[in-house]
Amino acid sequence: MTDPTLGSLRVKGATLHYEVRGQGPLLLLIPGGAGGAASFDGIADDLAAEYTVATYDPRGMSRSTLDDPEAEQHVAEHADDALRMLELLSPGEPARVLGISSGAIAALHLLTAHPERVERLVAHEPPMVEVLPDAPEHRALLARVQETFRTQGLMPAMAVFAAGLKKDGDTTEPKAELKLPPQAAARAERTMANLPYFVGRIVPSFMSYAPDVRRLEALSDQLVLACGHDSRGELPYRPAALLAERLGTELLHFAGGHTGLTTHPVEFGELLRKALRA
Repeated sequence: MTDPTLGSLRVKGATLHYEVRGQGPLLLLIPGGAGGAASFDGIADDLAAEYTVATYDPRGMSRSTLDDPEAEQHVAEHADDALRMLELLSPGEPARVLGISSGAIAALHLLTAHPERVERLVAHEPPMVEVLPDAPEHRALLARVQETFRTQGLMPAMAVFAAGLKKDGDTTEPKAELKLPPQAAARAERTMANLPYFVGRIVPSFMSYAPDVRRLEALSDQLVLACGHDSRGELPYRPAALLAERLGTELLHFAGGHTGLTTHPVEFGELLRKALRA
């Protein structure tokens, strides 16, 4: 790996840790889940041959600290953090953006609020249940997750959450174990440390976010909605598939499932480069 240039950016209510590699037009990578900048270690160096690649830890995650550790989290605030990154690293030019999962939700808000700053956005499986026809069922799931987290703790809440993300008819039998790349295995400890914050404050606010679909229709030429081949029918897959149909755009399929960035980094990076050039 190439050692990135590290920096910190002061934003409203937080200080963001960010990393920059390469030269060329800016490509901002916004992580999802309990991951941070390190989520992109498997693809950042290759992309840096063509782009100035910027990654960062979202506020409250890993090395990006909150002024108030108990502050509620909002999609619009996280999207504004991404905007501040763009203004710092690409002040005169619109940038390319990749958002993963909850990071894709923040990226979609960024696109609708500041389309002039986004050249092209690839949004991979943003789990916005409010666009689905069975949204009330998923609101109930989120409520169960939060109640379980409050009364029983992290791991029982994660079990409820994981069960709710599966496709209908999924068996509970364990799937074949995937051998993760060494870098992915090494960052597991940091990811685990982020989980309480993710479950307690990111999941309820982000998954209940309702995008401006009419606005996205008008901006569809700047947007690529994407999913994993292996997550068809699962909850995180369905909002992107429905939005692509609504917008009349092609749904791009990456290798792997919801975590294809981690499990299939080479294939993920190759397809991302093609999507960004299109």
